[in-house]
Amino acid sequence: MSDKLLMFKNRLTKVFKHVNKIARKQGVTCYRVYDHDLPEFPFCIEIYEDKIYLAEYKRRHLLTEEEHEDWLDECLLVMEEIIGIPQDKIYIKQRQRKAGRLGQYQRVGHEEEFFQVKEGELRFRVNLTDYLDTGLFLDHRITRDMVRKEAADKHVLNLFSYTSSFSVYAADGNARTVTSVDLSKTYLNWSEINFQINELYDDKKHFFIHADVKQYLDTLPSNHFDLVVMDPPTFSNSKRMKDFLDIQRDHVELINKVLRSMKPDGVLYFSNNFRQFVLNEAAIEAKQIKNITGATTPFDFQGKLFRWCYRIIK
Repeated sequence: MSDKLLMFKNRLTKVFKHVNKIARKQGVTCYRVYDHDLPEFPFCIEIYEDKIYLAEYKRRHLLTEEEHEDWLDECLLVMEEIIGIPQDKIYIKQRQRKAGRLGQYQRVGHEEEFFQVKEGELRFRVNLTDYLDTGLFLDHRITRDMVRKEAADKHVLNLFSYTSSFSVYAADGNARTVTSVDLSKTYLNWSEINFQINELYDDKKHFFIHADVKQYLDTLPSNHFDLVVMDPPTFSNSKRMKDFLDIQRDHVELINKVLRSMKPDGVLYFSNNFRQFVLNEAAIEAKQIKNITGATTPFDFQGKLFRWCYRIIK
């Protein structure tokens, strides 16, 4: 074993021992283990119960294709040894390292291998092969639970809802209504399945809206929603949108339109993944704005999370 590979083995051994111990104690079965800890090993490694999701960030490694395959095989042997999950349950994906969740609606495969995982007592449908993201953003585990605890008897709106894990939590928290809005029919269908596998779906209470959020906000009545979640991409220029989205440029307009649709003292959870993001607090028409990034960062993302989260009260 080369010195560099031994360095990777030692690092993975240390971080896995630490996060696995906490995960077992907290009953967490899906969590991040490693995220580009060593520059020579540009991986993101996440555990989804009995499977590993391995994303290799693209880089100029100066290896031939055969040399790269040999190097990756050696790395997989190390992961199998340390984590204890066999290689036939390691799902490998190459991806660009970009700021924010860019292109999350792109499909990259057609293997159609879906399975369910648990988060607490809830179940979620994930796919580790066909999309740039898995269907469940592990970094918002704590935020989702916050939403559930506040959702009872509330009218809840989830914007840029993706597969609607926040919506499932809100419904489980006995929300009066839950409205999920996304531009992708694929993810809205996935959202309905997430409701169904948790035996929560009620078409009189749970609504799935196919829309461009920027346009949809102009259609909302005033003073209606009690609790809103908005987790937009950093940038989006989908052909289905009338205008492109730039979260730094557009966040004030988006937040203020959301606030106008909310009841007095309503709560907005707003997050985004733009590393250089600066919230323009002075321009936001809110009673209170609190940065809860630290409070919503799970144990497996400490020091590795580049996203912002705010609790905003109208």
